[in-house]
Amino acid sequence: MPDGTAWGDTVLVEFDEGIAWVTLNRPEKRNAMNPALNDEMVRTLDALEADPRCRVLVLTGAGEAWSAGMDLKEYFRDVDESDDPSLQIRVRRASAEWQWKRLAHWSKPTIAMVNGWCFGGAFTPLVACDLAITDEDARYGLSEINWGIPPGGVVTRALAATVSQRDALYYIMTGETFDGRRAAEMRLVNEAVPADRLRGRTRELALKLASMNSVVLRAAKTGYKVARDMPWEQAEDYLYAKLDQSQFLDAAGGREKGMAQFLDEKSYRPGLSAYTDD
Repeated sequence: MPDGTAWGDTVLVEFDEGIAWVTLNRPEKRNAMNPALNDEMVRTLDALEADPRCRVLVLTGAGEAWSAGMDLKEYFRDVDESDDPSLQIRVRRASAEWQWKRLAHWSKPTIAMVNGWCFGGAFTPLVACDLAITDEDARYGLSEINWGIPPGGVVTRALAATVSQRDALYYIMTGETFDGRRAAEMRLVNEAVPADRLRGRTRELALKLASMNSVVLRAAKTGYKVARDMPWEQAEDYLYAKLDQSQFLDAAGGREKGMAQFLDEKSYRPGLSAYTDD
């Protein structure tokens, strides 16, 4: 059972068997991300990184939306009209800090659980999460073209990292919406499931990740994200270094146990189950 809800007004955190359910909590604004929420998410990620109750982070939204993107009034108009020239710098820094700089390179596994609307700037934290499960009827869209502006921040870069050029440009240039089923077809998310299965399927995946060797899991995901932009020779050297590092840091001795169970005990078969710590 969950063991408590905490944090502040715009972000809720609930702990459940190694899972930290992090909820963007502005349902009356479809969880649009304003400066207060961005600041709170920076603090939340900092705190959870050191919290042993969190082995996996699931990011979702309160009510009927995941997030409608950036809060146009508080993030744009109020900042544009401010007499403080440094305000824009500060609010943009906090936004980028959690939505991709920290989230994309966070030390623990992350899952986006998209329960409803996902628009505009919300594509950035969606893509920054390692994995994503969506309600098949969730609504996605890049509406900026309809307001006379291109997508802001690094939304376009996030699209380029996950979906094909044809799909990305179609939705960027038309502003049309699509549902969770289409998001899965484009590989923007891993899976699309009915709404009544969304939390259960996400929890199943999160529990699987929470049960795995955290040192090796971190090395595996970091290795992929860094090596994908390297030349092959450099990637080979880097990934062998990550392998050596994981063995050095892994107090549980995962490699030795896994090898023994496969080679000696014959109790592990690849593709059927992971090695156990027993």
